[in-house]
Amino acid sequence: MLQKVVVLALPGVAPFEFGVVCEVFGIDRTDTGGPRFDFTIATAVPGPVRTSLGFDMMIDAGLEVAADADLIAVPAHTWDGVDPRVLQVIRDAEARGAWILSVCSGAFVLAEAGVLNGRRATTHWMHADRLAAEYPATEVDPDVLFVQDGRVITSAGTAAGIDAALHLVRLEHGAAAANVIARRMVIPPQRDGGQAQYIPSPVQERCGDSLASVAEWMLDNLAEDLTIDQLARKALMSSRTFARRFRADMGTTPSAWLNRQRILRAQQQLETTDLGLETVAQNTGFGTAAVMRHHFLKVLQTTPTSYRRAFGQRLVG
Repeated sequence: MLQKVVVLALPGVAPFEFGVVCEVFGIDRTDTGGPRFDFTIATAVPGPVRTSLGFDMMIDAGLEVAADADLIAVPAHTWDGVDPRVLQVIRDAEARGAWILSVCSGAFVLAEAGVLNGRRATTHWMHADRLAAEYPATEVDPDVLFVQDGRVITSAGTAAGIDAALHLVRLEHGAAAANVIARRMVIPPQRDGGQAQYIPSPVQERCGDSLASVAEWMLDNLAEDLTIDQLARKALMSSRTFARRFRADMGTTPSAWLNRQRILRAQQQLETTDLGLETVAQNTGFGTAAVMRHHFLKVLQTTPTSYRRAFGQRLVG
């Protein structure tokens, strides 16, 4: 299980992206039922580290603290090469099977260390072409919020680092733990869609409050067999218009969004109740345990039974 986290403070580190990692992993949330990590900030040369905004941070720990870390996190920084000792820390982490996480341009450090060779990865859409050109052995996807390939996670710009970090918490500690962190940060526990929806493009007509009320109704009725025609009528739109506007606002289709919400609801029930699998499947709109199992395998790469075994007893029993 993920316990020891080391975030690398590199010269030119971006304060917001650095803060994202500190916020998710650096705060003890056991008082509200959340996790507590053994969290350390490290740098190649302990002492002042200049940020991208021109002020210094005093970092006391050297890279030796990363030798047994379960996670090495690399926030965005002003890319101008990197200390070879930092690259070795990342290579060593990959070799021992630790998690590696980058936020925004931190992906360039991972690529320079070689851990993105043969892997899918992402970075901020403004830097994606450069990453692909300079590291052709990496398959760069510029349209997603984050990519997990094995035990390496790369995220897109800025707030996408929160999505990636919560994804890792969810994998290692369960949905309830990620939800505790998200609530404290006053953010949704999981966003759908990709960074393509944030790239400048012609302004689209928005559906505003009508879609928000329908989405809330969908969450209240996950157990029902919800169709596009039914949802469109609820929104007072044609089916075609509803599907188009939903995708424009949510970054994904109504069916994909519903499926993700059903999985999240099922995760919560598997963690916090002793309901049978068939009951959980019915409560969350999957209908049968077999259908729920199919979606868990497809999205989470695990079964409902295995998920409950990993996370349920820690919260229930």
